[in-house]
Amino acid sequence: MTVKIGKLPEQVLVRSVLRQAGHRREEVLAGPAVGRDCAAMALGENEVFVLSTDPITGTAKDIGSHGIHITANDLAASGAEPVGVLITALLPEDIREEQIREIMQDAEEVCRELNMEILGGHTEVTRAVAQPLLSVTGVGKADRGELLTAGMIHPGQDLVVTKWIGLEATAILAKEKEQELLSRFSQDFVRAARSFGQYISVVADARIAKNFGVSAMHDITEGGIFGALWEMAEGSGVGLEADLKAIPIRQETVEICEYFGLNPYQIMSSGSLLIAAEDGPGLVRALAESNIRGTVIGRATAGPGRILRNGEDVRYLERPQPDELYKIMG
Repeated sequence: MTVKIGKLPEQVLVRSVLRQAGHRREEVLAGPAVGRDCAAMALGENEVFVLSTDPITGTAKDIGSHGIHITANDLAASGAEPVGVLITALLPEDIREEQIREIMQDAEEVCRELNMEILGGHTEVTRAVAQPLLSVTGVGKADRGELLTAGMIHPGQDLVVTKWIGLEATAILAKEKEQELLSRFSQDFVRAARSFGQYISVVADARIAKNFGVSAMHDITEGGIFGALWEMAEGSGVGLEADLKAIPIRQETVEICEYFGLNPYQIMSSGSLLIAAEDGPGLVRALAESNIRGTVIGRATAGPGRILRNGEDVRYLERPQPDELYKIMG
């Protein structure tokens, strides 16, 4: 059934939204319910709240699961434990109740995997959007004094990237542009690219890095690895040197970006974490113990220069540019 403009009818809200959200965290004292506009959460002694928010606009497919992963990644990269999310869902006029339920079920599935809760939010059908739009606010907790920020980086530290860059954008393009890609690539190739969504979470990467004792972490999202490198250096007031050939990237990402004429180094890369550490090789070994790939790609420097090396060629990193994915996805 389709749903009328405005707030979701109570019966739809209950059966297709609220019933999809489970309670599993003892910190959550009040979660989503009819007539309840606020969630409540308890903190232990010396714990602090960590908050993050993101709109999910790059894709309409798997938007429920994608939104939870992106927000949980931001919290984890700060050194916090993700606890829950508030979801504002703006829905188009032609949406069916089954689609709403699927979005919530997908979001809840990821919350179960990450031991998080849907704390509350708002759902509304509106003419203001042409496809489902989620705004996800994440709530995490951390021990006071354990938060990580870019300002903690200092010259000489290694820069490590987990997994591969471009995973997020590759998975989105393989899903949203599947038929077009199948005219050029094999079904197995496109299926492999679609499967990159399984790597989107960096919560485990961040947990290992935090326990190892790193200085800072940055989830590589809009603007890709180039944007993340710039933001990390800018936030700490250091320079950097990075080896372009060392940056890990899957062949599927390379070929799909070539097909669409996109720069894979400036494209959404959730699933990959940029980390500053005193002992990059040691961190790579610690990640490998949990079957997570890590690669040392460069180091922080004392000077202001932000240098990219590609063999004998040297170029300077530019300020972050608009994400390449928007050239295709709008």
